[in-house]
Amino acid sequence: MRYIQRLLAPQLQKASRAFSAILLTGPRQCGKTTLLKHLYPRASYVLLEDPDVVSRVRTDPRAFMDALQTPVILDEIQNAPELFNYVRARIDSAPGRTGQWILTGSQESGLMQGVTESMAGRVAVLHLMPLSVVESQKVNLIRGGYPGVINRPSAAEIWFRSYVQTYLERDVRAVTAIRDLGTFRRFLALLASRTGSILNKTDLAAPLGVSVPTITEWLNALEVTGQVLRVPPFYENFGKRLIKSPKLYFVDSGLACHLLGIGTAAALKKSTFHGPIFEGFVAAELAKQQVNRGDRAELYYFRDQQGLEVDFVLPHGPQRLMLIEAKASSTAAPAMARSVTRLAESIKGYRTGLRVVHGGAGKSGAGHALTPGVSAMTLPELLAEFP
Repeated sequence: MRYIQRLLAPQLQKASRAFSAILLTGPRQCGKTTLLKHLYPRASYVLLEDPDVVSRVRTDPRAFMDALQTPVILDEIQNAPELFNYVRARIDSAPGRTGQWILTGSQESGLMQGVTESMAGRVAVLHLMPLSVVESQKVNLIRGGYPGVINRPSAAEIWFRSYVQTYLERDVRAVTAIRDLGTFRRFLALLASRTGSILNKTDLAAPLGVSVPTITEWLNALEVTGQVLRVPPFYENFGKRLIKSPKLYFVDSGLACHLLGIGTAAALKKSTFHGPIFEGFVAAELAKQQVNRGDRAELYYFRDQQGLEVDFVLPHGPQRLMLIEAKASSTAAPAMARSVTRLAESIKGYRTGLRVVHGGAGKSGAGHALTPGVSAMTLPELLAEFP
């Protein structure tokens, strides 16, 4: 299996030179272990999902720690959170030694609680997402960016089906109690059908026959395990009454397509979900670009109660905003620039860049003027503006 160079690698190497410990979070199977083994080939490796290993940790954690040789990769440490205190003690006993403890985990909320309570100031926390279009040209709407699918596209359907089953049984149930897995599977499909829509928990709860608090718990489980991306509204008051609920997208478009029963690019293009899936694809790629720089994902949308809506509002420097419309069509038409132009005209105190990103292939000529002040471009061209 060919190794794909990850854009987060320089940030990890920089962190390992400055901190004694590194914690790499991210959804299961996004490539965390492969990346760390590539960057730290001499590190010993322990998988904390092996029942025998976890039993040893819980029976005698001190003896387990004494047997480790650093540098060490402790994979899926959320399965043994008691180790945080022991790692902290080892770090404090050898101040100045960097890059010795390399930790990974798939459940960010529990991990961050352990870091806050036990490892504050001792660990650098970074986040890995599935492969981006910048990292691999094989990433696309129907495949998504999970390495397992990219490396074996012919087995994509089997991979996604297995992933959903494994994810339900392990990660989600470790975060929240789910009594009826069948209902939760229907919730996933329903959520995929609402991708790009403004979140309405009542609208999700009613057809499933569950409560709004249950929907809240399930959405939280999807977020903390890195499966969905919540895009909040841009709250800056431009003299308008604003919608204040977030939008939700699946982080991986391939998984969203699988949940919707869409198996080919041709079927997706004919589907009513083509536009929303492309919009979510753009959202995830913008978030990956930010996270791979070591920043937090900072992405918003705009919608007021008069119906003016812009897909994405992206802070881009001091008092500067990028307003972006995402259109799945292969070419861009001048009418697609209307919403970003209208919003830009009402913004005071910001410099704005206006973009329409479309689903065409190749190069459209970044900076091609769709209308005065609005550039049309493909997604790779848009991402090139945020190196």
